[in-house]
Formats: sequence, structure tokens, C-alpha cells
Amino acid sequence: MDKPNPLQAATPGASRRNLLKTSAAVLGGALAAPLVARRAEASDTIKVGSLLDLSGPLGSSGLGMYQAIQVGVEEVNKAGGLLGKQIQLINYDTQSNIQLYSQYAQKLALQDQVAVVHGGITSASREAIRPVFDRYKTLYFYNVLYEGGVCDRDIFCTGTTPAQTVQKLVPYALSSWGKKAYIIAADYNYGQITAKWMAKYTRDNGGSVQSVDFFPLDVTDFSATISKIQQAGPSVVLSALVGSNHTAFYRQWAAAGMLHKIPIASTTFGLVDEIHTLAASESDGIVTSYGYYQEIDTPASKAFVSAIETKFGSKIPYISELSCDNYEGFKLWAAGVKKAGSTERMAVIKALETGISIDGPSGKVTIDHQTHHVIRNAYLAKAVNKSWDVFKSYPNQFPSDTAAVCNLIKYPRTDKQYVIDVKA
Repeated sequence: MDKPNPLQAATPGASRRNLLKTSAAVLGGALAAPLVARRAEASDTIKVGSLLDLSGPLGSSGLGMYQAIQVGVEEVNKAGGLLGKQIQLINYDTQSNIQLYSQYAQKLALQDQVAVVHGGITSASREAIRPVFDRYKTLYFYNVLYEGGVCDRDIFCTGTTPAQTVQKLVPYALSSWGKKAYIIAADYNYGQITAKWMAKYTRDNGGSVQSVDFFPLDVTDFSATISKIQQAGPSVVLSALVGSNHTAFYRQWAAAGMLHKIPIASTTFGLVDEIHTLAASESDGIVTSYGYYQEIDTPASKAFVSAIETKFGSKIPYISELSCDNYEGFKLWAAGVKKAGSTERMAVIKALETGISIDGPSGKVTIDHQTHHVIRNAYLAKAVNKSWDVFKSYPNQFPSDTAAVCNLIKYPRTDKQYVIDVKA
């Protein structure tokens, strides 16, 4: 049964008052955006916003990301800043709370009047704040690996997508261990869509999927699932579990004596510092594919790791793709500001759309105009004695999954996340 419309039930006078209030709110938002932009341009500093979970289930990931962007800001400021101004970084701890994401996004856009925001970890957090930044015309960088499909000219996504990493991980797992896969994933859009990609790449490579199981982010008891997997007897477990609560799976898996019986390939393991928090006996042999590992043996990677260790000490979270993406996302934005000669949103967007590249810790990273995603390296690595053995690299990987649904060159006014039709 439909709920009654409160405007229809109200008196004519009340309806008119509601309409006027609504119209005023919309008009206020429309007028606020250019006003905020002018004030930001006139400021003595350039304000950069950061929205990251520094506490809650994703706090370990957010802490590393925050440390990385602080290093990036410090490097730019020591080099003279941007456009003759110093960068002021403003961060709010979103505490793994979607309501706080929305609240602080408005504060950054309207009260702090930042030139850009780098933030969000889960796709749910991104989709909570992306409309806010679209409304108030605030440039937004989402610097996290994710399921792909975002197509919005006001946002740049710098993390890897499934076509860049999952497409490498699954064929390796099947060719190494066998063709029967059992998929476990977090029960929200990242896990649900990534599980579809896992299933597609499994079937594309001659394999079969025995089961796909989803788990809410607060689940910590996996005993029933482990028994179910044991009975199924797959060749490999493909995991897209997310957050510190789901780390319990790997500990319980090892405790059940399964770590060296059925191998695990994961799109997320290590992003909440599991490589440090778990014993080697609980993680050795797990294979992942990311756009960055701190063990990458290049001068740029070594300098990045050294800068973070120098600033924050050696007892820091593992420097994962999340940290690297946030650092490189900030550096890409800074390169766009320099090219544009302005922090004004559209000027920076147009500068970035020329295909700006940086040489970052992960290698060469290039903005793709069509998708506002990046062309970047991907790697395969295996957990060995609380570290990553990076054994394979794939240079210049294109976000072909998102490119299949997004073309901001032809349709620059697009503003949505597409659910990519994953067909096996």
C-alpha cells in the first residue's frame, strides 16, 4: 500500500509554505556553489579536504591513506606550494559512519570552502558524498580500488578496477590451483559486483563456481561457512571480504587447518593491514593483485615508503594500494592545478582531461579523459612471512570495464554509477 503524500494531506496554505521552503533550499544550494568557488580562489591558502575513516572497522585503512596524503601535502608545500600558496589539509574522521560522511561533506564544501576533496573508502561512502559535491560544484577524488562504473565529470577515480586486477588474479589462481572456485564477498555493492567479475573470469578461463556467499560487514563468525567450504572441496577460495571484522575469516580458516589445503586469492586481503596483524602462519600463501605494494623495488616506491616512515615512524600500517592511490590522487590534482594555473573546478577538470601523467610510487599513472579513471600498473603478489613477494607486473592497464559504459568525451553531463552488465 502506498504511503499518503503529506503535501496532499496538508492544507493549501501549508502546501504553499512547504513549496516555498523547498524552492528556497534548492535556490540556496545553486547560489552557494559559485560563491564558495570565488571565496576559495581568494583565500591566502589552498584548502584541501579529506574524508577518511580513522576509527571504526575501516580505521586501519583510513589511517594509512591519511598519512600518505599528509606526506604529499608536505612535499608540495616544501617545494613552494601551488600557485604561490601553501596547502591547508582539512580532515574529518568519518568513523565508518555514512551519516558522518554526508555531514562532513557539506561542511567541507560550504563552511571550509575547499578546492577539492580526497576521500571515501567504501563505495557506499562514495555514493553518499558524491551527490553533495556535485550539487555544490566541489571537485572530488575517490582514491580507492573499487568495482568500477562511476561516470561523473566532477569526480576522478584513481584506484584499480576489476579489469585491471581481478582479470589478472583469477586466471593465475585457476591455472595454479585448479578450476573449481568458491567465492566469498562482503554484502554491499563492492562485494556483490566484484563477485560477479570473479565468476565471469572464472568461467572465461574454463572454471566453475561452486557457490557465492555474501557477508555483512559486521560478521565475525565464519565457522559455518568454513564447514560449508570444506564440504564443497573447491580448488581455490576467491575472497572479496572487506574490513577488520572480516579479517576473522582468515584467522579462523588457518585455525581450521585449511590455509595450506585450499589456497586463497583475494581482491581485498591486506587493505586493513592484515599482513601485519595476522601471524605468518595465518596468511602465508594468500595471493592478491593490486596497483601497488610497498615492496616494489623502484626509486619512487622506496622514496615514498621512506617519507612515510620518516614522518610517522616505523610502526605504521602496511603501505597498501589505498595509501598509494591517495598520495597519487593528490599529486594528480596538484599537477592539474599547475597546468590550469587555477584551483577553479572546471579549469582543473579540463587540465586533467588533457591526459596528465605523474610518475608515482606505483609507476606511471595517467588520467583517462573518457572515464576520469586512470591507466596504471597492476601487480600480482603472494604473502610470505608477513610481507609481499611481488612476482608479476602488468604495465599500463586500462580501465576497460568502466570504459564499456562511460564516455565523458561524448557525454560530459553524465552523472551516475553504472552497474556494469557482467556477462560470463
